[in-house]
Amino acid sequence: MTNLKNKIAVVTGGTGVLGSNVSEGLLQAQATVIVVGSRQETVDKALAKLTPVAEANGTTVTGFVCNVLNHDDITALTQKVKDQFQRVDILVNAAGGNVAGANIMDDMNVYECDMDALKKVVDLNLWGTVYPCLSFGRIMAEQKSGSIINVSSMAAYDSLSRVMGYSIAKEGVNALTKWLAQDFARKYGDKIRVNAIAPGFFIGEQNRKALLNDDGSLTERSHKVLNKTPMGRFGDISELNGIVRFLASEEASFVTGTIIPVDGGFSSFAGV
Repeated sequence: MTNLKNKIAVVTGGTGVLGSNVSEGLLQAQATVIVVGSRQETVDKALAKLTPVAEANGTTVTGFVCNVLNHDDITALTQKVKDQFQRVDILVNAAGGNVAGANIMDDMNVYECDMDALKKVVDLNLWGTVYPCLSFGRIMAEQKSGSIINVSSMAAYDSLSRVMGYSIAKEGVNALTKWLAQDFARKYGDKIRVNAIAPGFFIGEQNRKALLNDDGSLTERSHKVLNKTPMGRFGDISELNGIVRFLASEEASFVTGTIIPVDGGFSSFAGV
């Protein structure tokens, strides 16, 4: 199931924590991985980490700088990838994240939301997924095969406090995933699939202050999260890799249009 040898995988946001871990998992499955990041510095750093993994598994990793919010940039990147590799079998849209200014804290009124920050978080997560899907999706349509894997969130399942903008954006990613799944399958055949994963709670740099106090103890928000997580713990970012490899593989040949939680049971439990 996990053997993706000779498959060409593009990972946007591949320089971030989630994207670099997914890239590592794909390399372990022997895929050829193309890491996409917004700055040369971060691309170089990711390649330094991932190149030994690629060599150990008999495959290769390369990187490109691209602004996923710029349609012309994405179009140019798609052409570069096509020229160099001739095809794209897997696209993982890991670019995204929250924007602090778009949060509605408990002591705020919703109409105090920073509109610029709200637009920024929606652009990053939604349009940062739309553009790569459509651009690399064109290659998949031409070759009549491919697997697109988007990144949703628990914030799209329920109304999590604070993260209004992030929730709106990830709901949009869910709708995009379902819409493209049916459109690609009906127009270009059953070998093109579009799915999404919805991570639960993982401690990373973006949410560390919200989940951990300065002394390393759990915040009140962390306790609320864990009380609603039947497994009673936070996830490890590497625990996303298995589902990504599955969705990228032929083992998932009849799976499309799904949003799959990877959340320790958070989305299935009412908390009582």
